[in-house]
Amino acid sequence: MAGTAPEVFRIITLSSGLSRGSNLLAMHQWFLSHQVPVEIGKAVFTRSDAPAVDMCRSENIPFEIISTRDMNAFESRLLILIRDHDIALVALCGFLKLLSASFLNHVRVPVLNIHPALLPAYGGKSMYGMAVHEAVFKAGEKLSGATVHMVDAQYDHGTVVAQQMVDITACTSAAEVAACVLKVEHQLYPRSVWEVLNARR
Repeated sequence: MAGTAPEVFRIITLSSGLSRGSNLLAMHQWFLSHQVPVEIGKAVFTRSDAPAVDMCRSENIPFEIISTRDMNAFESRLLILIRDHDIALVALCGFLKLLSASFLNHVRVPVLNIHPALLPAYGGKSMYGMAVHEAVFKAGEKLSGATVHMVDAQYDHGTVVAQQMVDITACTSAAEVAACVLKVEHQLYPRSVWEVLNARR
């Protein structure tokens, strides 16, 4: 007999200690406004002073602080959370560490990330956040956007799940590119999470 779909999909978000939580909050609000059966079961931060921790408190999003000084211990704790909370997906929201190949092989749920560019040329080691937008702007690209992808153990451009582009020809700085791309991310990421989960029902 086939298993029944869960009433609500619970996901975990992973964020660094520097995270402002914009994608995390956008995801939470998108799930609520679109009335899809997805909720953030646990927001994981690497430091207690992450700016987004207070946002989680105000939005009643459950969170946990797990240090990444020992990545083996971090990943072990994460696997326990995934098991104990019946987590269906892990979404990286400004997580700056690389998850190990061993973890990705054992997690058995999709692990997604969003990269703030359309091309793999603007991914990889040391290329995240403003560094990506600065590289895109310096290269004179006419289009940027966001790419949602499965997490790769080494670089930031695993199997692509979804992309959305934005015209940046009118942008006069990397900061303006970043602002345009962030608007795209805030719609594309939660929608992609829902589509991945809905396809597994």
